[in-house]
Amino acid sequence: MFKNYLKIAWRNLIRNRSFSLLNILGLSIGLAMTTLIVLWINYELGVDRFHDKITRLYEVNNQYNVDGEIWTWNSTPKPMAPAIKKDYPEVEKVTRYFYDNTFLFAWDDQKIKATGTMVDPDFLDMFSFPLLQGDLNTVLNDVNSVLITESLAQKIFGNQDPMGKMVKIDNRDTFKVTGILKDLPSNTHFNFEFLIPWSYLTQQGWDDEHWGNNSVATYVLLKDKTDPEKFSEKIATLRKNYDKDTPDMKTLLYPYSRMYLYGEFENGVEKGGRIELIRMFGLIAIIILIIACINFMNLSTARSEKRSKEVGVRKVLGAPRKLLIGQFIGESVLITFISATFAVILVLLLLPSFNDLVERPLSLDLASVGFWIFAIGVTIFTGLLAGSYPALYLSGFKPSSVLRGTFKKVDAMVTPRKVLVILQFSVAIVLITASLIITQQLHKVQNRQLAYAKNNLIYSSLEGDMEKNYDLIKTELLESGAFTAVTKTNSPITESWSNTWGFEWEGKNEQDKTIVHRLISDDDVVNTMGLELIEGRDFDLQKYPTDSTAAILNQSALELMGFEDPIGKKIKDNGIDWHIIGVVKDFVYNSPFQKIEPMVIEGAKGWFNVIHMRMNPEMNTAQNLAVAERIFNKYNPEYPFNYEFVDAAYAKKFNDQRTTGKLANIFTLLTIFISCLGLFGLASYVAENRIKEIGVRKVLGASVGTITGLLSKDFLKLVFISILIAIPVSWYFMSSWLEEFAFRIDISWWVYLVSGGLTLIIAFFTVSFQAIKAARANPIKSLRTE
Repeated sequence: MFKNYLKIAWRNLIRNRSFSLLNILGLSIGLAMTTLIVLWINYELGVDRFHDKITRLYEVNNQYNVDGEIWTWNSTPKPMAPAIKKDYPEVEKVTRYFYDNTFLFAWDDQKIKATGTMVDPDFLDMFSFPLLQGDLNTVLNDVNSVLITESLAQKIFGNQDPMGKMVKIDNRDTFKVTGILKDLPSNTHFNFEFLIPWSYLTQQGWDDEHWGNNSVATYVLLKDKTDPEKFSEKIATLRKNYDKDTPDMKTLLYPYSRMYLYGEFENGVEKGGRIELIRMFGLIAIIILIIACINFMNLSTARSEKRSKEVGVRKVLGAPRKLLIGQFIGESVLITFISATFAVILVLLLLPSFNDLVERPLSLDLASVGFWIFAIGVTIFTGLLAGSYPALYLSGFKPSSVLRGTFKKVDAMVTPRKVLVILQFSVAIVLITASLIITQQLHKVQNRQLAYAKNNLIYSSLEGDMEKNYDLIKTELLESGAFTAVTKTNSPITESWSNTWGFEWEGKNEQDKTIVHRLISDDDVVNTMGLELIEGRDFDLQKYPTDSTAAILNQSALELMGFEDPIGKKIKDNGIDWHIIGVVKDFVYNSPFQKIEPMVIEGAKGWFNVIHMRMNPEMNTAQNLAVAERIFNKYNPEYPFNYEFVDAAYAKKFNDQRTTGKLANIFTLLTIFISCLGLFGLASYVAENRIKEIGVRKVLGASVGTITGLLSKDFLKLVFISILIAIPVSWYFMSSWLEEFAFRIDISWWVYLVSGGLTLIIAFFTVSFQAIKAARANPIKSLRTE
């Protein structure tokens, strides 16, 4: 019986080649796109999930009520980890992580820059980063020990055994290599190539006991069988015993396993995070697969007349309905397995480009048993889903009606096939609208007025002897003519590395905890950055030596402080009185999607990490950079000259949204393509069934245009209904998406006009191709059998 049904299924597949091809193509694309999305989702869900003790790992966060809103952040003071270890016996281990920094490694003639940090010795016992060489219990015990990854070891030492070798770091101190780590997996948020013990940071005087300096990450490992909820309640009041300034600040334990996917808070409550993007694309994967299945359903049921007599004869000969259902389901599963084979080939071909797009090292492991279980499971499920309705529909024909030729029903206003077509194109229109709105939002933000000149501006980290020789470097850069302005700051202009609510000014409400950001700079910051000065002047230490304690406010800071005439007014920060000498227009320094927060630019009495240089636009960029490299190599010979363009750094802020937009565009095109495949097949079948009617109409004088309109109008009505359904749905979802951004567009009516009009045009051309072909056919051929 099974062999017989398989033969019938194969013969039907071969006999109806064009319809089979449409089905296979639609299902192949649907399965391939679903597989790519599932690979990406699987990767995202696995980020930082590989640690053996992950169920007991927690990140320490702070929560504080600021002007009625609860703020949550994950940077903590340095003394918090020792306090937790001392006061809470429920904690098995604790470690600090001093965020990533770039250091120069020197050994023999090799000079390599590497990214790493300082951690407490318990770090390696808490997190599962395998140690290839060295003793886990002692590898970070010595203050001058260093642990490096195998890749960094290869870069520095080549094929030599690195264990015990002495390396100089940042031309400051010599360290002994005490361990080799396996390279970090790609699916972790950590990004270090080396680890130095925290004791070195203490030795250098970089440690502090200031509870107001939130500058490190703190992680704890709870003892087995500790109740996390009860312990969280206990540790919430940690600061009462240590922090005199903010003793009511809450200490929050947040599960490390949720950090990557859920670690965003709103008013003290977890609101999601990257998981929202995963859910969205998971939904898109399901939608694409369903649309491909809808195609199969529509095309299978559309050819019901050609299968009706087969069904009638089988029923007359005694075939029960369940066997007929099994036959049609079998045909569906067969087509789906063929489609799955092509889908795997498509995935292998598209995966490199998809990886570049999502910036993830995804792979399809064909040797994995898990993959084949998943693939076969999805294929069978898809076959059952796609074949369920056609099987029930075709097996339900009454043999008496079929064999008399009267099985056809009058065309109803609402049929399952029409509903499925409407559903397909509703989804397509929603995706078109989403793509247009995402593109609009990106365009609006990318063209936002930055209030500084990002072109021809570069920055480089202050390292080695650059700080000591800064005045000489600046002088030669300006005298070379390659650069027109130079300044040093504590952070790049595109970021804020320091903020506080501790600013004081005359008339400030003591309850005001508004965060104010700091940009610390020396001379010529306004000129170098291209800031727009509203009143006052730039820093000029040559002319005004007291400018080392001067300050420049942005508009938001001025509004916060409420000064009517700010020039000469004083504000206090870090125990220093700063006198205001200028006000600049609000400039974008953090996320371009959010509102600009108050910022104070403080004078040269602060600290510096970065040097900004404005290139001469009248000279060639390559020549300017060559001049800078020569000068930096002269005054800082131990370090290679590294730099970054400010406009490129700013462009990186759009990576996530740009990727989302590209993916949305791709999935939109594929959804439309799959939908049009089905529409093309349906139009072809309708034209084939009405060929004699078309012949009669042509004989009676009907034009090609009239016949084309006759065959197209029913399909276009369905697309028009799809537009009416899609408009409110897309408005709801895209309005919710836009609410995430303070700086955003308003959804315009023309978006729906474009998406609806575009869909109608695509549908019309899809249908009219078959309609025109049928209308231009010779009526003699279609009528000669009458």
